[in-house]
Amino acid sequence: MAKIAVFNQKGGVGKTTTTLNLAALLAQRGSDPLVIDLDPQAHLTAICNATVTAPERSLYGFYSHGATLAGLIKFVDSAGWKIIPAHLDLSKVDTQFGKGPNVLNRLNAGIVRENLNTDRPILMDVCPMLGVLSLNGVFAADHVLIPISTDYLAVRGSIQMERTLKALEQVLKKRVERRYVLTRFDARRKMSWDIDKQLRERYGVEVCETRITENVSIAESPSFNRDVFSHAPGSRGAQDYAALLAELEGCGFLK
Repeated sequence: MAKIAVFNQKGGVGKTTTTLNLAALLAQRGSDPLVIDLDPQAHLTAICNATVTAPERSLYGFYSHGATLAGLIKFVDSAGWKIIPAHLDLSKVDTQFGKGPNVLNRLNAGIVRENLNTDRPILMDVCPMLGVLSLNGVFAADHVLIPISTDYLAVRGSIQMERTLKALEQVLKKRVERRYVLTRFDARRKMSWDIDKQLRERYGVEVCETRITENVSIAESPSFNRDVFSHAPGSRGAQDYAALLAELEGCGFLK
């Protein structure tokens, strides 16, 4: 099944929230997703109560100590899915290992070698800084999902993302399939509709029809260490993420 990198070079756009809620719904439906936290801030790891004190027990151990990915997996008791946790020491990977082709493909090589995604989707919460970790996520991914919040700085960020992906495609020798999803969409604001129009004119069918609306349940659920489906299953936020997953499944993005 597909390996999806959830990535945007701008922070605060809903990247971690999107990874969290898609993984939760996939788990509810029996797909047994594996999530890899590639962000040294480890917000997703903390939300899932998967924090580790020893860095070698996180994804950092895969890069620094040669640990197997399978040996780092932790079960998220509250949600029924699995995560490879992050740790602050992941921020050292850039300086310790450089940016040669071997390190950039290390995550993908590990996933393939350990046969981790034969029968399950993999979601990667990719850090916003462009470096070894984010490039590992993109190199390992079959597809890239790009959350964009409805503010003008996020639109500028999407243009930078487009440039980055085009540059990487010259190395990968293929076009990276991507989808853009609008987050924090407020239908009462003209700016939200203006940004929606700009993105659709620029990226066409690669912009998801589903919009993730500004929603209290989505915003507050991480503070309870929950996804929106366990926190407020009847909320508009839950409905939006369910619609997004159905759209991604319908277009073959998860295969």
